[in-house]
Amino acid sequence: MSYIGAQPTTAAFVTDQFSGDGSTTVFTMSVAPANSASVIVAVSGVLQDPSTYAVSGTSLTFSGAPPTGTGNISARYLGLPASGVATTAYRTLTEFTATSGQTTFSVPSYTAGFINVYRNGVMLGTADFTATSGTTVVLAAGATAGDLVTTESFYVSGVSNAIPAVAGAVNTSYITDGAVTAVKMAASGAWAPAGTVLQVIQAETEAAVFTTSTSFVTTTLTASITPSSASNKVLVLVAAAGLNGVALSAGIYTLFRGTTAGTDLGGASNYGFSLVYGNNSVIGGAISINYLDSPSTTSSQTYTFAMRSSAGASISINSNAQKSTITLMEIAA
Repeated sequence: MSYIGAQPTTAAFVTDQFSGDGSTTVFTMSVAPANSASVIVAVSGVLQDPSTYAVSGTSLTFSGAPPTGTGNISARYLGLPASGVATTAYRTLTEFTATSGQTTFSVPSYTAGFINVYRNGVMLGTADFTATSGTTVVLAAGATAGDLVTTESFYVSGVSNAIPAVAGAVNTSYITDGAVTAVKMAASGAWAPAGTVLQVIQAETEAAVFTTSTSFVTTTLTASITPSSASNKVLVLVAAAGLNGVALSAGIYTLFRGTTAGTDLGGASNYGFSLVYGNNSVIGGAISINYLDSPSTTSSQTYTFAMRSSAGASISINSNAQKSTITLMEIAA
């Protein structure tokens, strides 16, 4: 869309997350806000009135202990006060009445390069004086008695907690360990409510796979996912098109965590999750598997659809160029 003037920009506020235990009232923040009005505090999703907490440096103190809960306290900082800004005047004028031949003048403290010198109202060039000591100005040629020599110095200020406006400046040099951890946890979904879908991976195939084996054979229907937390779960959804041969037998289907030698998530019964039963005729059917797995790891996990024949008859998936899919969802614990 069009804008009048500069296009609006957005940025995220720094946020801390704490866990209440029903007794602790003081929590250490990663930054020091100016006052209680400079931070929005929520407990169990309920915004708190600033009168219920106080801010002093990096300490956030509640008037009453928040209830027990994992990550149930949030502090979002609306802005941080600048520090290290001096209040000395930014421009200082000093006048001298020169004596005959005088070259050196003692002036208030200045920063070299930030001072102008005038003689009888005329600004001198840099070759006409030396001003490097921070306390004196030395004329290149002696003054005449009664000359008005004026110095104009400028105070150089700085903000000690400012982040440079250059690409890549926002790094761990400017963020406390707690804030870095907070960012990583937020990115991994560690603070997401239980049951939240954190990522979705889907794969599909139209490749036909046939087998007469009475042992499970893996297919090309496979997908991989990397959980962001070992406590999170993976919901596996399979929708496949199966076909059983003419013999009195069943096509049995299961799910492996792994590829060719993975864990059979269908259990030790060897009958998997689903079957298509044939009774001396060609039988086709939709195969559906819904399984909530707990891999308990942050390493990449591969889930593979597998099948076997109960009595050696030919079974298949996608025998008529159907499409089968496998979907993996990471679910916050």
